Amino acid sequence: SLEVAPGVRLIDTPEFPAEWKGMAQGGIVFLDALRHETEIDWTFFSPAAVIEETPRLGHFRTGTDQLVVDDKGESKIGFSDYAIAMVDELENPQHSRARFTAAY
Repeated sequence: SLEVAPGVRLIDTPEFPAEWKGMAQGGIVFLDALRHETEIDWTFFSPAAVIEETPRLGHFRTGTDQLVVDDKGESKIGFSDYAIAMVDELENPQHSRARFTAAY
């Protein structure tokens, strides 16, 4: 559901793998439901396009509704740094009633 351009979601691009669309669509439905929630404080974490086994780098960039990409146009994060991004948000909330993402 992250955007690759204003109003253009990654899932709607030809590059998005068809075999991942069902799982991604479930996340989109859930996020849309959260956006209408008025009684609870929520945060939705959309990952980078690729989560992979890499050594922990200890740094990453965060964003909100746009896919975070590096200078090669790739959106990646390692499992360890993905977990740190999630724990950082839990310990120091920055995205109340919002979605965020993280990638290198």
